[in-house]
Amino acid sequence: MLYYLFKWLEAFNFPGARMFGYTSFRSLIAIILALLISSIFGEYFIQLLKRHQITETQRDAKTDPFGVTKQGVPSMGGVIIVFAILIPCLLLGRLDNVYMVLMLITTVWLGALGFADDYIKIFKRDKEGLHGKFKIIGQVGLGLIVGLVLYLSPQVVIRENMEYKQPGQEKVVIHAAKEIKATQTTIPFFKNNNLDYADLVGFLGDHAQTGGWILFVLITIFVVTAVSNGANLNDGMDGMAAGNSAIIGVTLGILAYVSSHIEFATYLNIMYIPGSEELVIFICAFVGALIGFLWYNAYPAQVFMGDTGSLTIGGIIAVIAIIIHKELLVPILCGVFLVENLSVIMQRVYYKAGKKKGLKQRMFKRTPIHDHFRTSMSQVEAGSTVKFKKPDQLYHEAKITVRFWIVTIVLAAITIITLKIR
Repeated sequence: MLYYLFKWLEAFNFPGARMFGYTSFRSLIAIILALLISSIFGEYFIQLLKRHQITETQRDAKTDPFGVTKQGVPSMGGVIIVFAILIPCLLLGRLDNVYMVLMLITTVWLGALGFADDYIKIFKRDKEGLHGKFKIIGQVGLGLIVGLVLYLSPQVVIRENMEYKQPGQEKVVIHAAKEIKATQTTIPFFKNNNLDYADLVGFLGDHAQTGGWILFVLITIFVVTAVSNGANLNDGMDGMAAGNSAIIGVTLGILAYVSSHIEFATYLNIMYIPGSEELVIFICAFVGALIGFLWYNAYPAQVFMGDTGSLTIGGIIAVIAIIIHKELLVPILCGVFLVENLSVIMQRVYYKAGKKKGLKQRMFKRTPIHDHFRTSMSQVEAGSTVKFKKPDQLYHEAKITVRFWIVTIVLAAITIITLKIR
């Protein structure tokens, strides 16, 4: 809204009005504003939650190996994150930009889905929360909306990067003058690193391009569902999901910026995506909101984000990666989320296989995988065998959280390096 106001004031030579035309200026204001909203509003919201006893049942000193008590800590803190993202974006973003609109829809959609889950857990006293099938329907629905909008919107275009080589001269990389609709994505570590989904269904002949878009929509649904669930599973320790997601957000911000800048895109030989600079503003608000939330969520947590926060931040990460055509980098960048997902799947498969044989067997002491490092064998169900018992030493959750952050930083660095290593 402020963008349009100052754009109008610019016609009257209002001092400083042109500043709002710069993405860098609006991005910096967005991160500061989101940080202030989440930190200042967060304190009042936490007190409100405490007064109304809006808390989620958590482990107590009897079940925690270090005697850490977490009873009575307010939940649904994800509301803080959602508002701290939406307000700066509505004030500073271009609301006629399809990418900004998609991100706002993603935030509200998954925020509402997570809120419904938290509401059932807390107010209905149902630990299971919203039934799993409804969560999946909500995630698939969002993936379908995102995929179809990117397919149908005339604003969603790219300029292909092309190499020209002349005798005795270095190669020259330029971008096609024509903006096109394309089902291309980036393959990490490959020199000619654009993959067209339409090529994977080339057997469809004249309908290959349509088939490519169908495949793109299906991949969008899968990525949104997988990453949002991964972030949800990662939210098991104080500051874990918020810290990891902030690191991932900074990385996506870098990728979005170079994709929106034709000179950087040309230098790095990546596709240029007109209009994606608005994503930088959204991402700055996203990172600012998470850092502000960490003020209260870092160990020992004063508030939990709940599914309102975890489902939302996971979906945001997924949709941004899809928009900038970097979804194939998600397994690297979101490697922690991937491992959390895989650990739960492996545990269930292994447990069910043993159950058919009348055995009590587990792959890990407890899942998601971060819980494995703070669980002793004495806490595992009696009579159960555990395949991976190491480490023998138990770690405090604060140490586990910081180490997971370090792993995410390394993965983020590898993700950025893929821009040059091919």
